[in-house]
Parts: sequence; C-alpha cells; structure tokens
Amino acid sequence: MIQRFLLSFSVLIAISFNAKAQDSAPLKVGVVGLTHDHVGWILGSEDNGAIKIVGIVESNRDLAEKYAKQYEYSMSIVFNTMEEMISATHPEAVTAFGSIYEHLEVVETCAPKGIHVMVEKPLAVSLEHAKKMEALALKHNIHLLTNYETTWYPSNHKSYELVKSGAIGDLRKVVVRDGHKGPIKIGVSNEFMEWLGDPIQNGGGALMDFGCYGANLITWLQNGKKPNTVTAVTQQQQPENNPKVDDDATIILTYDNSNAVIQASWNWPIGRKDMEVYGLTGAIYADNRNNLRVQISDGYDDYKEESYILEERPAPLNDPFALLAAVIKNKITLEPFDLSSLENNMVVMEILEAASESAATKRTIEIKK
Repeated sequence: MIQRFLLSFSVLIAISFNAKAQDSAPLKVGVVGLTHDHVGWILGSEDNGAIKIVGIVESNRDLAEKYAKQYEYSMSIVFNTMEEMISATHPEAVTAFGSIYEHLEVVETCAPKGIHVMVEKPLAVSLEHAKKMEALALKHNIHLLTNYETTWYPSNHKSYELVKSGAIGDLRKVVVRDGHKGPIKIGVSNEFMEWLGDPIQNGGGALMDFGCYGANLITWLQNGKKPNTVTAVTQQQQPENNPKVDDDATIILTYDNSNAVIQASWNWPIGRKDMEVYGLTGAIYADNRNNLRVQISDGYDDYKEESYILEERPAPLNDPFALLAAVIKNKITLEPFDLSSLENNMVVMEILEAASESAATKRTIEIKK
C-alpha cells in the first residue's frame, strides 16, 4: 500500500515537474516567409527567452542566406515548404512574414494541425480571405493574432486608459495618422516591394498598409463597435513609384455619437504613427510611441495641459512574440476586441473592405450590424 502510494506520488511529482518545465520552456515557433521587411523583428527576438525559432520557410535561398548571416541562424532550419518545416520541427505556432495574400494559406495549412498563427498586419487582403481564416481558427480552436507596431506603444495604452476613466468626457472624435514617404523612398527591399505594391498580393496600397492601424485602434477605443458608415477617398500621388496601387487614403467613420478620421499615406514628409482623441471636456494627443499630452478645456479656447513621457510596458506586454507565447501558454487571456485579437481584426477588415468600395464607387458605404 505504501509502495503504491509512493509510486503514485512520484508520478504526480513527475507530471507536475514536466508541466512546469514545458510551461517555462520557450515557445517553439516557425517563421513562414522572409520577404516582409519586418521579419527582423522576430529574427532578433529570441534573446527575451519567450520563443525559440525552430524552422523557417523560404524558397529564396539567397534571401534566407542573407538573413542567416545577419542573425546567425543555421541554414539547416530553412525549408522550402510549410509541410516540410512542420514535419521536421513540430512548431507550436507560426508567424507569417510573407505577402498578405499568403496569410490565408498559412492558416489553411496550420489550423487543422492545431498550430497557432500570428500574422503581420493587416489580417488578410480581403474580407473574404479573413472570413475563411476566422472559420478555420474557430473550427480548429487555434489562436489567430495580428501584430501591429502600434500595439506596443505605451502612448496608445495610456490614451485608452484615460478614455475609459472618463478623463476627457464621452468620446466624440478620433484622428489617426500613419505612414511615411513611401516604400521606394524609404528604401524597402526588392523582395518586400515586389508584393507591397501589388494590388493582389497586398490587397491595395496605403489604404491597406496604413489604414489598418487606425481601424484597429478605433475599433479598440469603440469597444468593438462597428461604424455605421465608411467613406473613403484615395489618390495616387507617386504614379512613378506606385503605379498599381493607391498611395494616399482618407477614411471617415461615423458612429452613433462620434466619428473618426484615418489618414493613411505613403506621402508624408516625415514618418508618423500618431493619434488624437477628443472627448466632450478634453483631448489626448499620442504624439509618438512614448510622448503623450492631455488638454482639459478651460473656457472657450484655453486649457490645462499635462504631458507624459511614458516608460515601455512590462513583459510580455511589450513584445508581440512574448505575448503570443503567453497567450498560447494560458498566462494571458486577451480582452474582447484587444488590439491583437481576431474579433478586432475582423472588424478592421470590414472597415477596409468598405473603404476600398467607397473609394472605387465614390459613395458612402453603410455597414451591416
């Protein structure tokens, strides 16, 4: 009896030890594609200990070797197909760093195998692709997250906190501006530009590339509400550099008691990712990643201002891949319509689809609730 008890106790200890070891072990991640210039983000992220890159899918050997020299990984972990990489390395999650069009194929391959997926923004090239991805994620019970640079900005999270606390009164208007001088002018890689300026592989131009940031943040601030209407105007100001796609977009969203303006452009003289939030009694200016100002109305045009220089958020809330690991290991549960969540990004895709239709047809699009 005592021997059986000791044996059972030993088994329980072993199970508990193995579970804790597995829980603390880095998440095994595969990287699918190297053509997105943001891929350096994950290739240089293993130092935080949250993930371990076990495999890379890239058929362009020259590109894979270029990054291998830069980030010192072995070419033995580079495979031509997802199936080969998955069979050889058994990742727990994959991150997509190819064209946006390829996101659907990544989910189609990984979801049935129970492999979680994180894609670079936006979620998909179209609402049709997004719905297929959502159905697969739900059917196979995987996490499907979308990564935006602005998700990790302390200024955006402070803005959210202030809005929800009522610091500026009821929300009335949000203005989000994102973009830069244009892919060619800032010198993106040839591999990146090959699909970034392609309306099929990228789903559009600046409207998709930078319009998604504003749609993501506004949906978050609106607690997941869809806009009532979407109106958009697009232009092509650099036809010599962006002959196939728009390079400037202005998107107007209306809600019951508020509105929002998204200004997405490849024509800004200075790169920017900033947001203004207006309430009944004050305004918030998230000027960049760490700087934020709050103005509270005092009379007609006077105001009291408080400025913040914000510290980076604590781990794992400061890094996309650390967050991915924490979510998969059930250390963190995303709030409904969190910036990275599938729910939020399905609304984003509905907004972008309506914006594209509005720009093409020169009319306002009503959103079905």
